Amino acid sequence: MQLPADFITQMQTRLGDAYDAFLTALSETPPTSIRWNTQKTDPQPNDALPIPWCPTGVYLPERPVFTLDPLFHAGAYYVQEPSSMIVAEAVRQTLDLSQPLRALDLCAAPGGKSTLLAQVLPAESFLLCNEVIRTRYPVLRENLLKWGCPGAHAASHDSRAYTRLEGFFDLVLVDAPCSGEGLFRKDKKAILEWSLSNVQLCAARQKRILADAVKTVRPGGVLLYCTCTYNDEENEQNAHWLIQEFGLEPIPLRLPVEWGVAHQALGYQMYPHRVRGEGFYIACFRRVDGAAVPFGKPGPWPKWKPLSATWQQEMGQWLKTPEQFAFFQSEQQTVYAILQTQVEDNQRVAAQLYRSNLGIEMGVIKGKDFVPSHALALSTAVRPDVPAVDLNKEEALRFLKKEPVSSTVAPRGWATARYEGHNLGWLKGVGSRMNNYLPKEWRIRMELPSEN
Repeated sequence: MQLPADFITQMQTRLGDAYDAFLTALSETPPTSIRWNTQKTDPQPNDALPIPWCPTGVYLPERPVFTLDPLFHAGAYYVQEPSSMIVAEAVRQTLDLSQPLRALDLCAAPGGKSTLLAQVLPAESFLLCNEVIRTRYPVLRENLLKWGCPGAHAASHDSRAYTRLEGFFDLVLVDAPCSGEGLFRKDKKAILEWSLSNVQLCAARQKRILADAVKTVRPGGVLLYCTCTYNDEENEQNAHWLIQEFGLEPIPLRLPVEWGVAHQALGYQMYPHRVRGEGFYIACFRRVDGAAVPFGKPGPWPKWKPLSATWQQEMGQWLKTPEQFAFFQSEQQTVYAILQTQVEDNQRVAAQLYRSNLGIEMGVIKGKDFVPSHALALSTAVRPDVPAVDLNKEEALRFLKKEPVSSTVAPRGWATARYEGHNLGWLKGVGSRMNNYLPKEWRIRMELPSEN
């Protein structure tokens, strides 16, 4: 691995005698790890080793072809780099998790930390996951839909737009765009793009994002700042800047020595020669200044209206606990389900952030018919007793390629395609055939093993 000379100098100065161990670690194969979605499945017992700082995370003995695992498409687990799962421990130590919270993941794509927050935060917490880069937003949206949490919502706005939600969130996570030094082992492109000038550019951009983020934290709330890099300009110096500029109070974490996490002056650094994972930095802060921002009654939904009573009764046939949801209809006749406890929060967000996907997209009303959405099939709120067609692995993969599905039992009307108890999407029985309603943009494009 050919590293930039300036980076070598930086790390030699930083690590001293440990630099050779660091360099050796960069030549090794990165570990593969996943995090189980405990709202959909129980962690499967096997020879996987647990990740110390994340109870639902495990190291896999080897990297499988995730595309060919239907459980991956069903959202039974998320493939996430292990070091970044330390966010789960930071949330547990810095917040009162005895009641629902409002949280913002400001730089969220592809969705690893968003789905982690959806898992760690209390039930019915309001979680808004944002990605400003339009080309990265679809993958965030897809991963949130797979995870299936009714209280997780998505938006695509610059951080400046969130200053209109001043003091709104109990927790704001800023996983800021960075120079990517911690990903050199996994992403050789990051090495080619690295330079001291790019480090400085990233540090300045991070300050702008952080300045916006601080305003959205309620007094007494928590800001978590993290990067996947090592240098002080983007990490410790920005952490000091947050204290000096905004009077934030650093929150220390209690991390066992055996975890191998290096304590910095304000934050915590993970190195690949000390932990089984990539480079990652996190610092935790509490906002102590300012008065609570009063929130008035939110206005009506922009371009949404309450669903009629007749159709609300229909929606009750699709959800486990329909009484926990309020239903709305868009101008395009799409039906959305919002947790009753989050209606006002969603209204406030919708009034300020017009590029947002809120609630569960239930489906579309077409005349007298209702066409359920893919999001509904993958949601943890869907009824477990909706009609289903159980598929073996080969059948499930062919469904995921959007090919016709044959079955000895072809139910009439809508049914989920199901693999090992997990929904993959919708089928519709019409006569003797079943139509595959998997969205074409979600289909598997690689060849199946039997096709080689």
